[in-house]
Amino acid sequence: MKKRLYVETSVVSYLTADLSRDLVIAAHQEATRELWPQLTSRYETYVSALVLQEAGQGNLEQARKRLGAVTPFPVLDIDDEARSLAERIILGKGIPKEYPEDALHIAVAAANGIDVIVTWNFAHLNNPFTRMMIRQIIENAGYHPPEICSPDELLEAPQ
Repeated sequence: MKKRLYVETSVVSYLTADLSRDLVIAAHQEATRELWPQLTSRYETYVSALVLQEAGQGNLEQARKRLGAVTPFPVLDIDDEARSLAERIILGKGIPKEYPEDALHIAVAAANGIDVIVTWNFAHLNNPFTRMMIRQIIENAGYHPPEICSPDELLEAPQ
């Protein structure tokens, strides 16, 4: 059975952006491009209505590229269950209240039984302290918490 993945907007942005002159960002872009074909062949991959909304913002040409990149993936709705869980994540200080979208990405994934969230957002999603807090909040709410990882980590995962 294929693992269920949720692709967060930062990954799509790294995929479609012009190659960065910053070596770290360029390496992240390369890892994203290496992972991208595997998202349809190895995994059951999803995005959410929030990913579509965020991907559609900004420069029109870049927005078209981002939205085009995610067209193969089914879109998860943002329902009341996900909104309620996002509120719990914020109230539990898993995600700062200034970043409700990050809590909503996690909540949509958890409410839909996603196994892994793939993100380049190390500030609010993919760091050890945030992951511990989020895991506890989601478990306390009665859900199975998705693992949160970067494309680099997913590329290195055994299949």
